[in-house]
Amino acid sequence: MPSHRDVRNVLTPETLAMVQTIASMGSFAAAARELGLVPSTLTYRVRQLEDQLDVLLFDRSARQAVMTEAGRALLAESERLLTELDAIANRVRRVATGWEPQLTIALDGVIRPGAFLDLCEQFYTLEAPGGPPTQLRVREEILSGCWLALKRGAADLVLGAVEMPSDTLGPEITVQVLGDQRFVFCVAPGHPLAQLPTPLTDADLVRHRAVVVADSGSAGQRMSVGLLSGQPTFTVSSLTAKLEAMVHGLGGGFMPEWLVAPALARGELLELPVARRERVVRLCMAWRHGHAQAMGKALQWWIAQLQHPVTRAALLGVAPGDLTPEGAATPSPNAQHIHPELRTLAQRGLARPGDAADALVDDAKPEPRA
Repeated sequence: MPSHRDVRNVLTPETLAMVQTIASMGSFAAAARELGLVPSTLTYRVRQLEDQLDVLLFDRSARQAVMTEAGRALLAESERLLTELDAIANRVRRVATGWEPQLTIALDGVIRPGAFLDLCEQFYTLEAPGGPPTQLRVREEILSGCWLALKRGAADLVLGAVEMPSDTLGPEITVQVLGDQRFVFCVAPGHPLAQLPTPLTDADLVRHRAVVVADSGSAGQRMSVGLLSGQPTFTVSSLTAKLEAMVHGLGGGFMPEWLVAPALARGELLELPVARRERVVRLCMAWRHGHAQAMGKALQWWIAQLQHPVTRAALLGVAPGDLTPEGAATPSPNAQHIHPELRTLAQRGLARPGDAADALVDDAKPEPRA
């Protein structure tokens, strides 16, 4: 049985190309002429390859170069491997021009996925044809999970993270305000809270189950937003799962206005006023900073897009005119109607490359977002 090293030494790009040539020409003699070899040399090299692999690649009983089943398998893999080698060579050449091999973006669930995917689509139009060599990797995080991914190097860029004290992040991380997002309290029409007079007090809320999204950060570093101490909970892993649970009447909770607007319009949920102060959460974007020369082109491009007010508004689900000069936003009164318009504006108005208020983290249990 040949060793892995022996196989790797014999399965070179030249050897694979030789097998392809024999198969395409249909005979050893024709392939030898195509390769500029004498037939005996080509036959010897094929025999060496078969000996190293310990298989028969060609049926010698036929007058033509008829491949065995093993030979056809090698031919198929040869075509794939040679194509990949060409792609790797092109990729390395482009990475040498300043593009990162991979860029990982951590998204909190409060970011509108449609607007984010518009940005991804725009990114892939760069460096045509084929787009930039940087592979995008997206991971969903909740609350402190975004910051943990950035601090540990598991993410290069974070979008939608709840603001944290700067002294907990480290000097290597750059933070900018993305904007403010309004959360509204909702329940299903048949929920007991829908029968009580409003505004609902904390005493009303604490007696009823809250649907919460678990913080994806590490134990001991988790935070919560809007959950009352002692309140029963039903915990899910994402905001979309939370929305479904609330529609099914499993509890109430605060939701981003843009995300819950369609369910409110369909009558699947009711927005109920609460006595506590309006829940407006300041959201941030952050990345590991460095000298401009050291920062890859992909990260530079994303940061440039995020400086544009229309892009920020689309990601937050607010109208562009509602963004303040500092980047904070107030919710649109017609939030359920702005998605198609914002998507178009984001595509047309993207920028080109060239402390904030408290996040309303209440005295609550140490993990989920209510």
